[in-house]
Amino acid sequence: MDRIAPTRRPSARPSGSQTWEKLLFVHYTFPVSLVRPLVPKELELDPWEDGLMWVGIVPFEMKDIRPNFVPFGIDFFETNLRTYVSRKGEPGVFFFSLEASSLLAVEAARFGWGLPYFHADMSLHEHEGVVRYETARRNTNVRSSFEYRVGKELGASKPGTLEHFLLERYLLFTVRDGVVSKGHVHHVPYPAFEAELLSVDDGLVRAAGLPAPEGRPTSVHYSPSVEIEMFDPWKERE
Repeated sequence: MDRIAPTRRPSARPSGSQTWEKLLFVHYTFPVSLVRPLVPKELELDPWEDGLMWVGIVPFEMKDIRPNFVPFGIDFFETNLRTYVSRKGEPGVFFFSLEASSLLAVEAARFGWGLPYFHADMSLHEHEGVVRYETARRNTNVRSSFEYRVGKELGASKPGTLEHFLLERYLLFTVRDGVVSKGHVHHVPYPAFEAELLSVDDGLVRAAGLPAPEGRPTSVHYSPSVEIEMFDPWKERE
C-alpha cells in the first residue's frame, strides 16, 4: 500500500482552507472482530503491524474555516472519533462520529460531505501547562473529556513508523447507500509532540458501539497547528 502518495497535494483547485490547532491524538487498540461490524463493508480495514485496529479520538480547534464561496471564516471546536481503512489500495480515515460546537458546521458537513456530525457543547481551558478539553453532545448523555500536558517535541513523523501511520492521514471515505466518496486534505506533516494524558473519559468510544477501553490509551500525541487545504469528496467512479 502506498502511504506516501496521499501526502502529495492534489492538482485540482481546493474547495477551501482552514487551520487546525491544539490537536490531541488519543489512540486505543481493538480486535478486528469488534471494529469490522461498525465500518461499511465497502471499505477495507487497515490494521497496524500488530494486527489490531487503532481507534483515535482527536479533539482540537478549527480556525478560520473558509470555503471558497464564503468571504469570511468561522471558528469552532471539533472532536472526531475515527479508525483507519483503505479503499482500492489507498489508505484513509473512516469517522464513527464528529462533534462540533457550531450548528452551521454540523448541518453543512452532514449535507455536503455526508459525515456523521453532531452538535455539541465544547470547551478548552489551559492553566499552568495543563489543558482540559470537554465535549458534551447536545440532548444526549454522550460526553468525553481530556486533561493533558504537552511533552517533548518529536518533529515530523517518519514513513514506516507508527506515528506516521496514525497521524499522516490525508484521505477520508464516506459511504451512503453503498456509494463510496473520497475527500482529500493537504497540509505539511504534523509537527508532533509527546503528550501526557492526566485524565480521560471516553464516552464517544462507547457511543460508537465499542466497549469501554480498558486501561490507559495505547498512544497519545499532540500537534500545535497545521494549515489545511480542503478538496471536497467526490463519488467513486464505476
